[in-house]
Amino acid sequence: MPIFFYVIKLLSFIFIPFVFSMFIALMFWPLMRWMRNKKIPKIISLFIVVIIIGVFFKLTGELMQLSSKEILASDNQIIEKVESKLELLLSPIEDSFGVDRVDDSSILIHYFKKVDFNKTFGSTIDLVGNTVSMTLMTLFFVILLLAESLNFQKILNSTILRQKYSSVKVFMRIEKDIVTFIKVKFIISFFTGVGFTLACYFFDVSFPIFWGLFAFAINFVQMIGSVISVVLLSLFSFVELDSTGVLLFFILTITLVQVLMGGVLEPVFMGKSFSINVITILIMLMFWGYIWGVPGMILSIPLTVFIKIIFEQFSNTKIIAELMSGSELINGRDLNNS
Repeated sequence: MPIFFYVIKLLSFIFIPFVFSMFIALMFWPLMRWMRNKKIPKIISLFIVVIIIGVFFKLTGELMQLSSKEILASDNQIIEKVESKLELLLSPIEDSFGVDRVDDSSILIHYFKKVDFNKTFGSTIDLVGNTVSMTLMTLFFVILLLAESLNFQKILNSTILRQKYSSVKVFMRIEKDIVTFIKVKFIISFFTGVGFTLACYFFDVSFPIFWGLFAFAINFVQMIGSVISVVLLSLFSFVELDSTGVLLFFILTITLVQVLMGGVLEPVFMGKSFSINVITILIMLMFWGYIWGVPGMILSIPLTVFIKIIFEQFSNTKIIAELMSGSELINGRDLNNS
């Protein structure tokens, strides 16, 4: 097992796109089966799927372009507000610790003058390049999986599960649960982003489209993603909003959006299929985050669902699946359904 996880960490540039593509392909397999039943040629079916994925990337690109335009169109007032708020916060701390700062010097220049912006810019370029290459590789794997050049069901049957009937049954359950998870997560993240955008527009906080996109993307990181989006936007609104009352109402609004979407609606739509206890979620977040970084944190819950379903098929590992489950399964009320 240590060798296995060392290999998938070492070859993450291959395994991350492949796992992403596996879950994306699961989303389109029902559509592919429907078109096959309608006697539509496979090449046309693949072309339709590629068009759907292309439209999604096109819309995402348009939103990112709008976000970039609103950031570039901003004036220097935000920087001035940041400096004034930092001055207000840091001056008492500097006085307490005896920190000397050159008179009339910018607080941003004083504390960030040692930052190597050339190195930061180079790291950003590398990140963009890696993201583009992994996206293209993921699309390539998706086409291979949908064209059945790589047959996930046969791989599952020949490696983990030996009986054909059980492999088909398990595969259909994996497909159903993972597709449900991805659909619900996408819809919840979408409306969370819309809620953040509308809140920014209503309270006159800058870059509403950017914050909506950020909330949508980071919400795919289970549990901690929602906290990060609320904390960062709250800190930014502290700089933007002068009135304490308005600031508190804004923070309360975005917090309620996250609680409503992630704490109320998401568990309702997920149902009992995703009865995974909090400890398991946190362990898997840390583990896959260590193995694959941010992509691992995004994939941690679908991978956990996949592992849990596989463990439920064998008597020797069924107890592990029960321990991974929520309190209802541990208490034995839903053991028969598993």
